[in-house]
Amino acid sequence: MANLDKWAREIPEYAIKLARAFWPGPMTLILPRTNLAMNFITGNQNSVGIRVPSHILASALLKEFEEQDGLGVAAPSANRFGKVSPTTADAVFEELSGYLSPNDLILDGGPCQVGIESTIINCTQDLPEILRPGAITANMISDLIGLQLNQIATGSNKSSIKAPGLLQSHYAPKAKVFLSTTPNLGDGFIALSEIPTPPGAIRLASPKDHNEYAQVLYQALRLSDTKQLSNVIVIPPTGDDMAIAICDRLEKCAYKG
Repeated sequence: MANLDKWAREIPEYAIKLARAFWPGPMTLILPRTNLAMNFITGNQNSVGIRVPSHILASALLKEFEEQDGLGVAAPSANRFGKVSPTTADAVFEELSGYLSPNDLILDGGPCQVGIESTIINCTQDLPEILRPGAITANMISDLIGLQLNQIATGSNKSSIKAPGLLQSHYAPKAKVFLSTTPNLGDGFIALSEIPTPPGAIRLASPKDHNEYAQVLYQALRLSDTKQLSNVIVIPPTGDDMAIAICDRLEKCAYKG
C-alpha cells in the first residue's frame, strides 16, 4: 500500500478503501499507470495491475527486495498460456521445469491458501468493475464501499482492459471437462462431498465446502491428466460467494467442441 502511488495515478477513493480492507490478500486492482510501470510490465496498456500478497514467503521476498531498493516485482503466473494454474511447488516444476535454467529457483511455500486466482477489479472508472471473480466477492465490495450490487459491473469479457484469465477458454487440462452431465465408466468426477460418486466414475476431489472446492479444483484437474483420463465430469457449486469464482473457472475450462 505504501508504494501504490509510485505505480498508479488517479487512484479513486473506493480503490483506496478496497486496498486498506483487503490487502494483503487475493485482490488485484487495475489502475492508471505511472511511468514506473513500463510497457514490458503492462503489455503496452495504460493501466497496471497491482496486488499485495498475504503469504508469508511472498511477503518476505518483497521485503528483502525493498531492502535492496526495489519497489515491487513484475510476476506473471507460473503456468503456460491457457493451462491449468499450479497450486503447489511440485505443480510449478511439472509445468515449467523444461523452460527453466539451472540457476532458476522455485520457492515452496506449501499449497496455495485460496487455490483459485485473485479477484481482479478495474478501478480506472467511476465505479468498480470485477473483471475476474475471486475470494473478494461482489457482496464484500458492495458492503465496504456502500454500493448496490447492480452498481458493481462484472464485465470480464466486455471490458477494454486486458487482464489474466479473461479468455473464453482457459485453465483447461488435457482431459475434456463437462459440467453437470452423467459420467460414464472411467470418467473423472469432481463434486462436493455430499454428492455421491456415480458407479464407475473416478473421484478426483470431494471438497466439503466452497472454500475447499476452490483450494482443490486445479489440483483435481491436474490429477485427471496424471491419470490420463479422457473426460472429467464436474458438478459446479451454487451460490453467490466463492461459488461464482469457481463457476467462472469451470466455464472457462469446459469443453467447447
